[in-house]
Amino acid sequence: MNKPVKLLMSWDIRSGREESYLQFITQEFPESMIKAHLQPSEAWYTIYGDWPEVTMGFVADDLETVQTFLNSDAWVKLRRKLAAFIKDYHHRVVPLRGGFQF
Repeated sequence: MNKPVKLLMSWDIRSGREESYLQFITQEFPESMIKAHLQPSEAWYTIYGDWPEVTMGFVADDLETVQTFLNSDAWVKLRRKLAAFIKDYHHRVVPLRGGFQF
């Protein structure tokens, strides 16, 4: 039986790229993730502390969906665009559970 999973991503925004980052992350990025069958579940912006500036979560029906996407040309292109706006990117896939996951 397939179990839902969450793709957790985190990064810091490059200085001076905030405006173009915001446009990309609110338009093209979520649309591309939804096309890949990854549903946005949360987005967090850290303003204090030694944590990544941005954390985003996307839910998928199963691990295979996430793995297929992360190995796709679509992800390579999207990640390349994202890299122009961010630094210190990390991701991990965890079993879906209720509440905040990091």
